[in-house]
Amino acid sequence: MRAQTKQVRQEEEEESVFVSMTDMTIGFLFIMMLLLAFFARQIDDTETIPKTEHDKVITERDKVIVERDTALLKITQLEKFIQELQGLITQKDQEQEIERLRTEIKKLKIASPLEIYLAKSAQTRKEILMRLRDAIVADFPELQVELSEQNNALRFQGEGLFASGQSLLLGEKRNIVARLAQRMDEILPCFTLGRSTKFAPECNPNFAVIEAVQIEGHTDNIGPDSVNRRLSADRANSTFQAMTESAESIQTHLNLRGQPVLSVSAYGPDRPVTTNVTAEGRATNRRIDLRFIMVTPQDSRGLTDIRNALQAEQHDFIWR
Repeated sequence: MRAQTKQVRQEEEEESVFVSMTDMTIGFLFIMMLLLAFFARQIDDTETIPKTEHDKVITERDKVIVERDTALLKITQLEKFIQELQGLITQKDQEQEIERLRTEIKKLKIASPLEIYLAKSAQTRKEILMRLRDAIVADFPELQVELSEQNNALRFQGEGLFASGQSLLLGEKRNIVARLAQRMDEILPCFTLGRSTKFAPECNPNFAVIEAVQIEGHTDNIGPDSVNRRLSADRANSTFQAMTESAESIQTHLNLRGQPVLSVSAYGPDRPVTTNVTAEGRATNRRIDLRFIMVTPQDSRGLTDIRNALQAEQHDFIWR
């Protein structure tokens, strides 16, 4: 009997413990539900992405994927096409094409005889002008003489050669022009034809020939244009006269056509080298430029004519 009662009591105790555990579990779950409900209320609905935006992003992503796949396919096709083209060109064909291109490059690098002559002729002209400038400056150290920007003319700068409105050389300037003519008469024979020629390969290795030496008259801009043009011509002629009187043989230097190389031209106020605003600038613009023009052949035949003409003059000079 006691044993039975003890067993019943044990069963009741175990049932009580189970009930207590169940109540605790239910209580814990209830608390968890309350916490979940609390935290759920804390979520900000504004942080979520609307479905329309989400669908838009997905659509754009799919579009980019399609474009990428299309580009990759095109690249693959082009690479395959290039390989096929390369297969059509044999190694021998490639070597022949390279050699052809090298030959073309060599031809382009080789200047024509005419181009070479013109370049050397221009260099010879510059050397002539420098020799003439150095010689006249040695005679008149205070004189300002410069080469033009194109290296084709001597330009007398500084105090003017002429008084304003006058065509006659100022007294001391006439001495400069006279000495200039004498220096030219010493240099020109190696680059011209005629009875005064002294051509030799030693002094003219490039076979350069002078076509003309122009005495250019210039004025400032004071006065009517028509008057200045006549005045510039008168100044050029005045200089020409002073040069030919000082060196009579200067007119015997001829070009390939048998014409005297010394000539005159007039530009009025059209080509100033400095400002006409100041008195000093106007004095500089009242000037004479001595411009050298070289023979410029049009083809290889012209080169032959120049060489033959100079060699004939050299032969005649030896036997004079």
